Amino acid sequence: MKLDGLALDRKIHAAGWNFLFIAPEVKVMFFGAIGAKKVQNALIRILAKVKRQSFNSLEVAGIVAKHFFGVPYAIVSAHSRHIQQGRRLEDVNARRASQFANKWAAG
Repeated sequence: MKLDGLALDRKIHAAGWNFLFIAPEVKVMFFGAIGAKKVQNALIRILAKVKRQSFNSLEVAGIVAKHFFGVPYAIVSAHSRHIQQGRRLEDVNARRASQFANKWAAG
């Protein structure tokens, strides 16, 4: 089953949780044609940029191929998302504590 952000939001909300959208878009660029490895590396770079904010999910907004004077490149853009029970966004310390507790519980 394939879910877009809106469908996933509905499922999360139906379970009594909230799927918060973080407005600032994060973009990275790479040169060359779009390929799985290049997109994966771009997503790793995006995750590194947003890691310190301690959000627990990421929504890819777009992968766009372009050319500049015949040189191919692509831009990958994404938004941080956060799944939590409350409607008001937890502060970064609460998000970090929650993630630490989840990692600890998982072993």
